[in-house]
Amino acid sequence: MDSELAEALTDFCNGLEALCVNLRRQIQTDEKREWTWNPKAIKWSEAEGSKGKYERSEDVNNLEFKVLIKDLSDHKGSLAREGFFYWLFKNGYVVGRKRRVSSFG
Repeated sequence: MDSELAEALTDFCNGLEALCVNLRRQIQTDEKREWTWNPKAIKWSEAEGSKGKYERSEDVNNLEFKVLIKDLSDHKGSLAREGFFYWLFKNGYVVGRKRRVSSFG
């Protein structure tokens, strides 16, 4: 194997290792996080968009929903929690959620 190829493979492996370390750290952080809002206390309705079925909420008079909106805003409009991916629509008062698809089985 020539030295340039070996160096490129080593760089690739180092990058992959750093990615895995950061992913493990993120998973541990999510598992330890204490949430300030309860998704079960929010009214959700079924909807369908360009990427398939999802749930949405416009429960604007609900305190749990208001805290969810703040949390989403603090996380640049999206976050994952307990098997769901949540996002804030551009209008700022509608939230969507969809069960996360795991590629790990």
